[in-house]
Amino acid sequence: MTSTGIRLHAPAPGWAVAADVVVVGSGVAGLTAALRCEAAGLSTVVVTKARLDDGSTRWAQGGIAAALGEGDTPDQHLQDTLVAGAGLCDEEAVRILVTEGPDAVRRLIDTGAHFDESAEGRLELTREGGHHRRRIAHAGGDATGAEISRALVEAVRARGLRTVENALVLDLLTDAEGRTAGVTLHVMGEGQHDGVGAVHAPAVVLATGGMGQVFSATTNPSVSTGDGVALALRAGAEVSDLEFVQFHPTVLFLGTDAEGQQPLVSEAVRGEGAHLVDGDGVRFMVGQHELAELAPRDIVAKGITRRMQEQDAEHMFLDARHFGAEMWEHRFPTILAACRANGIDPVTEPIPIAPAAHYASGGVRTDAHGRTTVPGLYACGEVACTGVHGANRLASNSLLEGLVYAERIAADIAAAHADDDLRARLPAPVPHPGRPAHPLLAPESRFAIQRIMTGGAGVLRSQESLARAADQLQHLHSEARDALEENGKTAEPGVDTWEATNLLCVARVLVAAALLREETRGCHWREDRPERDDTTWRRHIVVRLNPDRSLAVRTTATADFPPIRPDQRPQEQ
Repeated sequence: MTSTGIRLHAPAPGWAVAADVVVVGSGVAGLTAALRCEAAGLSTVVVTKARLDDGSTRWAQGGIAAALGEGDTPDQHLQDTLVAGAGLCDEEAVRILVTEGPDAVRRLIDTGAHFDESAEGRLELTREGGHHRRRIAHAGGDATGAEISRALVEAVRARGLRTVENALVLDLLTDAEGRTAGVTLHVMGEGQHDGVGAVHAPAVVLATGGMGQVFSATTNPSVSTGDGVALALRAGAEVSDLEFVQFHPTVLFLGTDAEGQQPLVSEAVRGEGAHLVDGDGVRFMVGQHELAELAPRDIVAKGITRRMQEQDAEHMFLDARHFGAEMWEHRFPTILAACRANGIDPVTEPIPIAPAAHYASGGVRTDAHGRTTVPGLYACGEVACTGVHGANRLASNSLLEGLVYAERIAADIAAAHADDDLRARLPAPVPHPGRPAHPLLAPESRFAIQRIMTGGAGVLRSQESLARAADQLQHLHSEARDALEENGKTAEPGVDTWEATNLLCVARVLVAAALLREETRGCHWREDRPERDDTTWRRHIVVRLNPDRSLAVRTTATADFPPIRPDQRPQEQ
């Protein structure tokens, strides 16, 4: 691995702390990794962009999937996952997920998470799209993520882990040999653009979540700006499958001009029997798939979009009036409140819905232990591409993936350092660059990027729309590059400019991969290439960032991931 030498333009760190491990992110993946590392005796620091409980995990409604029900088996869960992944799942990665998942959920319960139970004390399980069995454990009806986040945050605080909140991670620190040496970060003060510091550590775990804010309408919180993927690219890591962005089929429609985070209407509502209907009340998913409304999300999103096109409509409807008030209030209180807050009462009227950007199936490429192509850098959760999701994530596998692979990362770091004194051999990071290494975009560029991506790389894509998006993104990139190279000018360093720059980085990669993949597969829908092409495209697209900030794009020879080198453990000697 060769480092790019690229870093964001930022002040030199004014303070530093040292640790054995730094975990970036505080969702289910990040906090699980941190707790397991701390339990193994490793000095652990958690860095998170907002408060500990402000990540994407808290917004998860439906639940966590695992073969916990009577008659269900890991193999059945595996088969449903492979089908949803449309030929691009790594079967071994999925097998790890489904076999280790049930015990991982039980350990989460032991940590303090309370899931809904029946009167007999058994877990209440529901179904979601793509699942042939009830295997989704939920909490608080539709507040699963909030409960998991609560339990993990309480455990972190009870164990006294060192945390740095309101901190945007900037770049990976590496030593002279390209090995991980920590991260730089900016602690956000009141109206201040200083606070840049560093956490020095030989192992870094990226658990920064997704990049949904690259689109105008998304279910992701405002902090989901692709920071982890952009950091990894600048550090020289490979990313894979970024073209596979899952658009959740049923997001509360707030108008064509609505931007930012939109209220999600969980797939579990359909799992309990809600119907998708058009303006005339016709169930249009019946006959399109054996599971109708419970088909995998890419199929449902396409079905909704097609019907909208056919009828020149801005949205479709989700009809669950037959649930009655008691079921809505008991099973889906969060969704009920969100609908009513926006003037819709699902007890008496259908809910207007439309697809919106939801989940990145691709990300920083890892192996079965969460190791990336940069020694000492790990990734788990939505920021990672483990091979579990393939071309389309199966509903409620995301929380499980974060849980299982975070535990595997912690075990790998602990095993690699079992006999070592980390602090005695803490790697020395290379000096901070004296001049801007990467041009920054003006804050308003964020909205330009979102409009470009929504128009050219949304649910419906084509050669024409993607090429147009690529040209527009390249124009933004070239403007910033030329200003830096010709007169040394770049936007003022700050949270807004760093986020905009990260969004442009991940947007360029996403569009490049989507333009190259000339087929329709999973949640990548090419209007001009409507068929799946296993002969040519049952393989992965892998992207790196070159030192000149251009993209190196390649395809793998087969559907299998190329291996991560086995010697890439953090600082093994």
